[in-house]
Amino acid sequence: MTAIPKGIKAVLAKAPTDVVILSSLRTPICRSYRGQLKDAFPEELLSVVLRATLDKVPQLDPAAVDDVAVGVVLSELGGSKAARMAMNHVGFPSTTSLYTANRACASSLQSIALVAAQIRTEMIDVGIGAGMESMTRNYGSKAIPVDLWPALRESPVKDARDCIMPMGLTSENVARRYGVSRADQDAFAVESHLRAARARDSGAFDAEIVPVTTRFQEVDKAGNAVGEPRTVTVTQDDGIRPGASAESLAKLKPAFTPDGASTAGNSSQVSDGAAATLLMRRSTATRLGLADHILGRFVAATVAGCAPDEMGIGPALAIPKLLAQVGLEPRDVHRWEINEAFASQAIHCVRALGLEAAWRDGAVNPDGGAIALGHPLGATGARMVATLMHGLRRSGGEVGVVSMCIGTGMGMAGVFVRE
Repeated sequence: MTAIPKGIKAVLAKAPTDVVILSSLRTPICRSYRGQLKDAFPEELLSVVLRATLDKVPQLDPAAVDDVAVGVVLSELGGSKAARMAMNHVGFPSTTSLYTANRACASSLQSIALVAAQIRTEMIDVGIGAGMESMTRNYGSKAIPVDLWPALRESPVKDARDCIMPMGLTSENVARRYGVSRADQDAFAVESHLRAARARDSGAFDAEIVPVTTRFQEVDKAGNAVGEPRTVTVTQDDGIRPGASAESLAKLKPAFTPDGASTAGNSSQVSDGAAATLLMRRSTATRLGLADHILGRFVAATVAGCAPDEMGIGPALAIPKLLAQVGLEPRDVHRWEINEAFASQAIHCVRALGLEAAWRDGAVNPDGGAIALGHPLGATGARMVATLMHGLRRSGGEVGVVSMCIGTGMGMAGVFVRE
């Protein structure tokens, strides 16, 4: 088993046993119910990024991919059968295996970490960590279980009951407990949209986005079909609002409690999308003649638990734990991708981590986050890794961190290095 590197010098040093990344791609992230991917199936979106992964590294024999891990939260049967079908559909042989993983909002970061661990322990040589989600199709219960053991709903243990607390209420708890004002949340949301709009308009996302050609049925406000279905090719995220302003967001009513501060405008968007990252051992990449495709490498990941009723603080716990494990200081990190489930929790985490200046300087979510781009639960982690790896390439930075809060009370974080 390969030891995790410790200290900035070790983290930056190259070794044949490194887990390297050769491709990190995503679909556009689109608004659920109204966006351009609303009629696509999650496994359809997965098939697009899996096929694009093979096309990105054409010298790679699909049979060389040992295993595929797919993060998915809402799909029927955990998405395992549909994902396996999608994988075979686009050219992977039956000798390539597949499984799904569900760690809620961190599911596809977990998938990447699991594949990296399989490579490190020599269980496999080559794998893909991916994620898929159609919240349009599968968000009917708002991610709260319908058929649940009644004893849990009435448990005397508060943390057990709070695991099914609506996420919006956890956001209000964080805002109230840690002093995050409505004005600060709206300002943060506006900045997310403006940064994402700049990135989109400048072509910053082009290298990470794979176009999706799919069926689209226009509907009116009541959900009734307008005209005939048509084929569309989606090339850009469609939830970004370049005209967002503090004044426009201030007009929105609280979404979760009558006197709350979290609104539809300063919370992440309900979205559809997929993403995939190709990983292998460096020695394998060299043996297969693929060393020139290396984008960077996976270093380590960790998780941390917290109270379910303030699950949004997760990154403020997971990131320090991760940095301690790899012997890094915040100053060693050039780019941070911290998921914006809600502005309340993202602001608190930035403050708790001492990253206010880094956020102002554009080192935290420089291309916006989930408030502007959207949060397709099972795909978000891999989407963030794609944005991180390509962003580090553009900026010349070396070390990056991806982190997100997780429903039921957790945080996850991963550290990556660009090459």
